[in-house]
Amino acid sequence: MTRLRNYFLTGFIVCAPLAITIYIVWSLIGWVDSWVRPYIPHRYDPDAYLPFHIPGYGLVVAVVGITLIGFLTANIVGRSIVSFGERLLNRMPLVRGVYKALKQIFETVLSNKSEMFRTVGMVEYPRKGVWSIVFVAGEKETEINARLDKEGDPLLAVFMPCTPNPTTGFLMYVPKSEVVILDMTIEDGAKLIVSAGLVAPEYKAKVISVNGETIDGTIANPTLAEVAQGANQPALRSRTGSSRPNR
Repeated sequence: MTRLRNYFLTGFIVCAPLAITIYIVWSLIGWVDSWVRPYIPHRYDPDAYLPFHIPGYGLVVAVVGITLIGFLTANIVGRSIVSFGERLLNRMPLVRGVYKALKQIFETVLSNKSEMFRTVGMVEYPRKGVWSIVFVAGEKETEINARLDKEGDPLLAVFMPCTPNPTTGFLMYVPKSEVVILDMTIEDGAKLIVSAGLVAPEYKAKVISVNGETIDGTIANPTLAEVAQGANQPALRSRTGSSRPNR
């Protein structure tokens, strides 16, 4: 019975992430289709000619349309049209603030030269001796640094995400000397936060050998096979222990 339970848990660990991923992707495709398909002319919709529904057609049209807009914006005529549209938006009191903020966020996040959230760190919060994971936005010359940097210790803008939803959190400015920079990537840090510490990334630590040479040692998470094998060991030990005669 114990072995069957371990097999079920191992299969659940394999199937659950796959099923959730398929569900999220399928929901995203359906959401984009519901937005784009009503604007596609009837004669260009394959559902009008085929006896079955083709999912994802609206997503393909959206990707092609966005790419075409980017291509047109790259030339002089496209830039002129975009500049004219931005001038119109800048004349609207409420709309211009929202548009400028969203545009700056997207340009910062999607820019290849952006250094936003490239480093994972730790700060002592909410009290001394308790550490929290943060995403370091970088050290930039801002008014905050100019007013608060009194001891030559620059301030780092760090974002402290919440668990299990890393899209919400707190923005803090912490002295650089109080931030411990980690070697893990942003993706590994996000996995650590979303899983509430259950999924820890691999860590290559420097291990000193007997001869004094420094080598790399990897501390990794157990694989699914190792988890299943470790779960089966208690049952195996119970069977072997019961078969041994008492001396």
